[in-house]
Amino acid sequence: MGEPSLRILLVDQNAARAAILEEGLREAGLNDITVVREMHGLLRRIVDLDPDVIFIDLENPNRDVLEQMFQVSRSVRRPIAMFVDQADTETIRAAVESGVGAYVVDGLQKARVKTILDTAVSHFNAFNRLRDELERANQQLEERKIIERAKGLLMKERGLSEEEAYGLLRTAAMNDNRRVADVARSIVSLVRLLK
Repeated sequence: MGEPSLRILLVDQNAARAAILEEGLREAGLNDITVVREMHGLLRRIVDLDPDVIFIDLENPNRDVLEQMFQVSRSVRRPIAMFVDQADTETIRAAVESGVGAYVVDGLQKARVKTILDTAVSHFNAFNRLRDELERANQQLEERKIIERAKGLLMKERGLSEEEAYGLLRTAAMNDNRRVADVARSIVSLVRLLK
C-alpha cells in the first residue's frame, strides 16, 4: 500500500521509542502521523482521529493493557501493528485473533517500519475479506432458512406445492420491487403476529 496519503496513528507512551517509529515512517514517505502518548480514552481518540493504520508500541505490557489493545483492535477495524518487548504463544494468538495484523516482538528498528506497515495492511485486508465472506455466507444461509420457512407456511396455508409457493414469493417480490428473502421475512413475521 504505502501511499503518502495514509493517516498513521502512533500510540506510544515512551517519547524516544515513538521517535524511532515516527522517523522510520517518515523515511518510508509517510508524513501524516499523529502521536498519542496517553492510553486513557484511546478508543475515543482513535475514533476521532480516524487513522488508516495504527502503530501501537507497548514495551512490556501487562495483561490488562494487552486486553485493552485487543479490544481496540476488534472495535476499530483498521490495520494495526503492535510492538512489544516480549510475548508468549498465548498472547500472540490472542493478538492475531483480535485482528492485529503485525505483532512484532523485540523488533523496534526504523529500517523495518515500512515492511511492518505493509504486512499489517496486507493481513488486515485478508482478514477483512474472510470476515466479509463469512458474513455473506451466514446472511445467505439465514435468507435460505427464512425462504424455506415462508414456503412451508404458504404450502400449509394455501395447499401449494413447493414450486408454487416459491413462485408466489418470487412474484410478490417482483411486484413490490423487493428481494424474495424480504418478502419471506414479512410473511413469517405476519404469521407470528396472527398466531
